Amino acid sequence: MKWLRWVIIPAVVSTTLLFFVSPAYAQGPDPVEELMRGLNTVWVLLTAFLVFWMQAGFAFVEAGLTRSKNTTNILFKNLIDFVFATLAFWAFGYAFMYGSTASGWIGTSGFFVDGSLDDVVGLPILAFWFFQLVFAGTAATIVSGAMAERTKFSAYLIYSFVISAIIYPIAGHWIWGGGWLWTLPFGAGFRDFAGSTVVHSVGGWLALIGALALGPRLGRFTKDGKPIAIPGHSISLVVLGVFILWLGWFGFNPGSQLAIHGGNADVVALVAVNTNLAAAAGGLIAMVIAWLFVTKKPDLTTTLNGILAGLVAITAPCAYVTPAYSLLIGAIGGVIVVYGPILLEKLKIDDPVSAVPVHLMNGIWGTLAIGIFATENGVTGLVAGNTGQIVAQLIGVGAIGVWCVATGLVLFHVIIKATVGLRVSREEEVKGLDIEEHGSEAYPNDAVGALGVAD
Repeated sequence: MKWLRWVIIPAVVSTTLLFFVSPAYAQGPDPVEELMRGLNTVWVLLTAFLVFWMQAGFAFVEAGLTRSKNTTNILFKNLIDFVFATLAFWAFGYAFMYGSTASGWIGTSGFFVDGSLDDVVGLPILAFWFFQLVFAGTAATIVSGAMAERTKFSAYLIYSFVISAIIYPIAGHWIWGGGWLWTLPFGAGFRDFAGSTVVHSVGGWLALIGALALGPRLGRFTKDGKPIAIPGHSISLVVLGVFILWLGWFGFNPGSQLAIHGGNADVVALVAVNTNLAAAAGGLIAMVIAWLFVTKKPDLTTTLNGILAGLVAITAPCAYVTPAYSLLIGAIGGVIVVYGPILLEKLKIDDPVSAVPVHLMNGIWGTLAIGIFATENGVTGLVAGNTGQIVAQLIGVGAIGVWCVATGLVLFHVIIKATVGLRVSREEEVKGLDIEEHGSEAYPNDAVGALGVAD
């Protein structure tokens, strides 16, 4: 049988060698590349799922900071806006944001996304689309808070669709789609790693225009303009919502690297640490500043908004700054969120959840912070002797502001007011949107008894 070994062994070796060097095998996918593609796809999808869960966080924060008679309406809005965002971003939004560019202003291909399109940054197109979708849904949700307790449900459906289909994607194309802001000849070009401008400032600008178009809630200001606090009905919901959002931000920011292998892991780790440090600094400083100079007591709502402010502020620079600078960025965000609502009250702008200070003001601050503190991953700011980056950031902030204000005015004052109308009637607002808009209460009196001043 020894002769059999001399026949079989060479045959097996020869066959194996032929398999590995054959043209068919040589033309096949690199197994290492395929493994990396799979790992990156799983990473991006998992972080997208975390960002999707942020919808619940926004719903709880908004519901808790408003009155119980509007809770069903608020929860419904935060649910249905993702439904509309999904359809709008699938049909039109993705194409406008990431399609072939028309001179850097708008995408022109990729409508009605399917799996036939080429991979994007080494990811299956559908995985990349889903990750971008959850960001689009976040931008639409931000607007809801500033317009809470007095907006028609039908109006909300319209502006959720328009924001997700047109306004947000075109702004995103200018930056993440490789458009004209991304390629500015100053510094590295306009940079926004995870969306302080693309997501939060866009949502914040539209929230501001929407709140102005609506006017304040009944009873928010006296006849001589003095503010009257309208307390929310459940701080427990707000705390739960902030915890959910904080968790979701670990998908929002680290996931924006879009890869986890090799050197990407170092960036992801930096981003995660910076995100958490900024949140902690924002919450701490907001608590201390309010305690010492405003409320004279440690205020939980202000502290919670400080955490969100730090998270929003670090979203743009999280990959470009050191941990020490992330603390400073978050801390300044905490200061902004204490005094931002005071400024809005002086201007007679009613923002029930402080969406404008949290998302717009801190979105702008975080974006500009890149031009000041950036030292990492190929982007440098003033601390590194580069003046060009702050110029690019200022141009980007201004351009996105002009785009959102212009389109917001058309959306709220022309399209919606001329069709379904924007604001509910005085009677509906007094009775509550739960009954008047939906015919159901979140807290029936026969189940929980009288609800007190927050009714």
